[in-house]
Amino acid sequence: MGILNITPDSFSDGGRYLDPEAASAQALKLVGEGADILDLGAESTRPGAKPVTSREELERLLPVLKRVRSEVLVPISIDTVSPEVAKKSLEAGADIINDVSGLRRSGPDMVKAVKKFGAGLVLMHSRGTPETMGTMAHYGNTVADVITELRESIRIATAAGIDHEQIVVDPGLGFAKTTEQNLEIMKDLRAFHALELPVMLGPSRKAFIGQMTGRETGDREFGTAACVASAVMNGIQIIRVHDVKAMRDVVRVTESIKRLSKSPS
Repeated sequence: MGILNITPDSFSDGGRYLDPEAASAQALKLVGEGADILDLGAESTRPGAKPVTSREELERLLPVLKRVRSEVLVPISIDTVSPEVAKKSLEAGADIINDVSGLRRSGPDMVKAVKKFGAGLVLMHSRGTPETMGTMAHYGNTVADVITELRESIRIATAAGIDHEQIVVDPGLGFAKTTEQNLEIMKDLRAFHALELPVMLGPSRKAFIGQMTGRETGDREFGTAACVASAVMNGIQIIRVHDVKAMRDVVRVTESIKRLSKSPS
């Protein structure tokens, strides 16, 4: 999954793709580099980010979405917690809603929009909002608690009529989690297969990589690659990244090693 941020303030590439022409060019580049899915977001979810109105989010998103939709065939995911943004994006041709709140902030109206269009739904684990999540990283057992909270998001979705086949789960690296807690999740990724749903992981350029390596945001490709390789070895099905070309190579090589390790000697 290739990331395309249509924001002025995202932690990595904020402000670069606000213009529909620039965004469309980047979308085509990501697909050409091997992205199987594009993930468009028009509201920053970085720690401390201020919320924007649905109207502002749509003003940024729709011109880009409509142009990109006319030029690429791969599924398009919309990173939003706004039911209104989800509905209008699905009307404009999006295929998936990536809800970083796991329905905790978006609620029943989000489920209604997804159900109406038969869209895919990514349920990510997080707590609070970008402004408050840094104070909410308190867990008894990080992995077990995240799985329990994801189960509740799944329950809400399926109780409202969303099929399991529509759902993907995401442990939410960097969202209401310390560096140590992110590493606990990375160490025990296989545990998330107990949810019996495809798992997505978004380690790309995250702050915990910077805290371990001392690298600034744009210089975290190798740290990201280590996370991607580990994710593939642990059976994660979808990797959400900025650097599609490089990470595609990481995935291909790691998958080859993994296949060989399973072959009879």
